[in-house]
Amino acid sequence: MRVLVTGGAGYIGSHTAVVLLQAGHEVVILDNFANAERDVPERIAAVAGRAAGLEEADVTDAAALARVFARFRPEGVIHFAGLKAVGEAAEVPLEYYRVNVAGSLTLMQAMAAAGCMRLVFSSSATVYGEPDAIPIPETHPLRPTNPYGWSKRMVEQIVEDWGRALPGLGAVTLRYFNPVGAHPSALIGEAPRGTPNNLMPFVAQVAAGLRPRVSVFGDDYDTPDGTGLRDYIHVMDLAEAHLAALDLAAAGPGVQALNVGTGRGCSVLEMIRAFETASGRAIAFGITARRPGDVAVSLADPALMRQRTGWAARRDLAAMCADAWRWQSRQS
Repeated sequence: MRVLVTGGAGYIGSHTAVVLLQAGHEVVILDNFANAERDVPERIAAVAGRAAGLEEADVTDAAALARVFARFRPEGVIHFAGLKAVGEAAEVPLEYYRVNVAGSLTLMQAMAAAGCMRLVFSSSATVYGEPDAIPIPETHPLRPTNPYGWSKRMVEQIVEDWGRALPGLGAVTLRYFNPVGAHPSALIGEAPRGTPNNLMPFVAQVAAGLRPRVSVFGDDYDTPDGTGLRDYIHVMDLAEAHLAALDLAAAGPGVQALNVGTGRGCSVLEMIRAFETASGRAIAFGITARRPGDVAVSLADPALMRQRTGWAARRDLAAMCADAWRWQSRQS
């Protein structure tokens, strides 16, 4: 299949591009490099043994998208391009809605004009908000608590409405939980600019001596060790989930939302200990106050994804930490 991967030079997009290329798909990456390094496409080619095409463009640029669709004629789109920091979204919500919502709408309009009817959309577990039940099923109420989560929810609604209006559309929305790790080659991985927003890259930078300590936000939650429990998924498992979702979208029309996670929880302190084992280094940390909006436990119910695609996460916490540390060591 000819597949357009928006945001394909980013963290999850680059790993997915590798999996697509290795599966035999023809891939073109569309990226504006606002949050990705320019040598990532070369790294993807080195890992996959094949190169992807590259279009440097912004997903909000309708004219550029029209040119890309006319040249490449994609049969399917995997849509990652967007802004992704929860804290930043609260500070500049208009920019998040412009890029994440308006950009997605512009992309779907380009798809419709070109007759491209297969879409996999990168959503997030933030669409659920405060969980009523653990693990969280896809039937859980959708009530985001921040502009980032709302931007994802809005795009999901647009895809649902488009599917009702266009019966031939095959679309899969993937709600993923906490992607971590890197490709085992250490040629691609997560490279946050500035202070990392997520736990594992922050822990990795502390292990590398780039930051003094990890702040653990609260140790009085109702969890086994008092720290927050999250569902971490290896980025390679997540990339393979996108391949499975693309096959599902291509198999027939309909719009479906699926969780992507392991269904297993890992606490902040467990993550720190596992990373100490992987890196062979002590990781300093300190307990601070809870952050507003943080929940005690967030775990996926991945059963529906397994049922509909046959996909299941295969890599454990030790592999997540080992691959992340190999990547971090290459950067330091």
